[in-house]
Amino acid sequence: MDKTTDFTLPRRTFVTTLVAGFTLATGPLNAATIITDAKGLDAGEVTVPVSDGAIPAYRARPAGKRNAPVVIVVHEIFGVHEHIKDLCRRLAHDGYYAIAPSLYARQGDAGKYDMAHVRDLITEVVAKVPDAEVMSDIDSTVAFAKGEQADAAKLAITGFCWGGRIVWLYAAHNHAVKAGAAWYGPLAGTSNDLRPKSAIDLAGAVKAPVLGLYAGLDQNITAADIDAMRKALAAGGNTASRIEIFADAEHGFNADYRPSYNEKDAKEGWSQMLAWFKANGVD
Repeated sequence: MDKTTDFTLPRRTFVTTLVAGFTLATGPLNAATIITDAKGLDAGEVTVPVSDGAIPAYRARPAGKRNAPVVIVVHEIFGVHEHIKDLCRRLAHDGYYAIAPSLYARQGDAGKYDMAHVRDLITEVVAKVPDAEVMSDIDSTVAFAKGEQADAAKLAITGFCWGGRIVWLYAAHNHAVKAGAAWYGPLAGTSNDLRPKSAIDLAGAVKAPVLGLYAGLDQNITAADIDAMRKALAAGGNTASRIEIFADAEHGFNADYRPSYNEKDAKEGWSQMLAWFKANGVD
């Protein structure tokens, strides 16, 4: 890795298990919810050592296959629940070692919040997660994958909503990343001690090709934000990254368990992501 993490964490209490089932925070499951089987895979919960303890993660990989390329999967605000696990299994069926670390493990259990308490989830858990801690934990997750004989030299990262922002940040943090895919991740935002820089602020440090997959009907990520990100990437010399806008899609259009799901655009986005990884040597 081009950058090492010097972020020192005090020892804290961790949530030691992942969210059981699907998140309660978005209400009843959409009828289109996809359940991917684990046939031919080695899939399940693992424990990743980090700088101040250990965090749970979900890992899926082709059974018996060594040196599979690594894809870090960064969860939405709802944590590592069944949808995120399913995405890992889909990637594993395409030959990847896919792992989704629980990046809220010190702050609380995202699975206990229902749809009436999403604001509480944000204020009590999500808003308390330091960016530096996330970067450190993903570094540790990459090291864990390497220790399981995955090919960490072929490293990609993808993330959704909250995790989409993290894709941009991690690509700026770790120049060993070969490719990224950021699904509707916030690009701008107010800085604070825990989140000192936005994706736009860090665009000049992004060296890897990152594919942005954004929704034209998103109420929070504006066309102006996307334009500013494109300009910031270009100003930093990153001409390989690209941001695609799905004009008829809403935020969360890949989340098949939610009403926001757009099957056509989700399939197209997923296809573009896989092609992007392969075109940039993560295959």
